[in-house]
Amino acid sequence: MPDDDFDDRPSKSARKRAAHAAQDLGARLIGLREADLAALGLPGPLLDAVREARRLTSRAALARQRQYIGKLMRQIDTAGIEAAIAAHAGVSAIESEMLKRVERWRERLLTEGDAAFEALEAAYAPIDRAGLGALLATARNTHGSPVARTTASRALFRALRRLISRKIP
Repeated sequence: MPDDDFDDRPSKSARKRAAHAAQDLGARLIGLREADLAALGLPGPLLDAVREARRLTSRAALARQRQYIGKLMRQIDTAGIEAAIAAHAGVSAIESEMLKRVERWRERLLTEGDAAFEALEAAYAPIDRAGLGALLATARNTHGSPVARTTASRALFRALRRLISRKIP
């Protein structure tokens, strides 16, 4: 038996690494929202297997389903799926950073007052001074009802999000 036949095949360790990588990618697919999953254009059996995995509650059954998903993943080219998931993660990171920026501005407006308002106007001009000022006054009002303060604070957050998403410096 010639040894040349064995040189073309990947080693057992390489095959196991590939199987684990496919299974890990399948686990990330399970964690995606339905809209994001549908946008990937996965083959029917793989899509059904991922949806089935979401339905399972038994730990052992979920482990078996992940192995099955990994098996299905090894039969297809996963580069496109990995790229789409990475792009989705990048968008999520950008959205998360933007929401953190909005929250920092809201906290700054509530604590610093006019100085923060002037800085906001300098960074994101033009702004609706009257509208933001009214929301800010209601959110700061310590004598008003807690419900009104919370509502105004949330409305201030939404207004700031619209303003900041319009122009991200």
